Amino acid sequence: MNPNFKSGFAAIIGRPNVGKSTLMNRLIGQKIAITSKKPQTTRNRIQTVYTCEDGQIVFLDTPGIHKAKNKLGEYMVNVAERTLKDVDVILWLVEPTTYIGAGEQHIAQQLKGVNVPVLLVINKIDTIKKEEVLAVIDAYRKVCDFAEIIPVSALRGQNTHDIIDSILKYLPYGPQFYDEDTVTDQPQRQIVAEMIREKALHALDEEIPHGIAVSIDRMKERPGGNIMDIDATIICERDSHKGIIIGKQGSMLKKIGSNARFEIERMLEMKVNLKLWVKVKKDWRDSDFLIKNFGYDKKEI
Repeated sequence: MNPNFKSGFAAIIGRPNVGKSTLMNRLIGQKIAITSKKPQTTRNRIQTVYTCEDGQIVFLDTPGIHKAKNKLGEYMVNVAERTLKDVDVILWLVEPTTYIGAGEQHIAQQLKGVNVPVLLVINKIDTIKKEEVLAVIDAYRKVCDFAEIIPVSALRGQNTHDIIDSILKYLPYGPQFYDEDTVTDQPQRQIVAEMIREKALHALDEEIPHGIAVSIDRMKERPGGNIMDIDATIICERDSHKGIIIGKQGSMLKKIGSNARFEIERMLEMKVNLKLWVKVKKDWRDSDFLIKNFGYDKKEI
């Protein structure tokens, strides 16, 4: 065992939509955290694991920190803010702009009470000119005391390896927490549910996605081990939404199903027989029982 091996936890935080999950997927090299342009895509802390010769980093991809509007929102914010106290290093991901809005100020306030090195990661630098990056660095330097500032493009993979090197600097020495081949501690069912939800988010209109959850009713491998049968239900909040999710003659549901099946087969490395249903459960986002039912932990609300 390498005596200089380091291991620890890194939280990725930032407002919704700054590219946290894209960055995570880029660093890990596999698709674990789901990505979408719609806010509130990541609802739980997703743990992913990066292992190399020098160390092991367990990433916690937190839900975006924002002001909550309902119980699910409060849950997401609480999880994110509590994570900050449990880690060895924090990556704060921001967009490349010199305007520091209320959302970023709110995060800066949260970080003031934290005794952990904070790395500022300025994402999406492929969208601005090189000389503008300095102005962004300058604007943020005044907001918070950062251990390091790293400009990157998660989408294009620019400078993302620097992030790994920087995180390792701040981790304690110690043995690894997980085997080399562990990439995430999310149970398979949960990843499958998230993949289906991601495909639904991509396919549907703006107003619906917040109000959907996916429950996996059955996930069973057939004898012989080459086909997985998965039955899943997409839960929505209104009857009118149900019609839209199913689509004309089931066309929308079919599209969501075939897109999701493709991803799930890639992940499980086997054929998947996926059946989808749609159910209406009004106001599930304000029901403690249902929030728990869809894999969110009541203790964290």
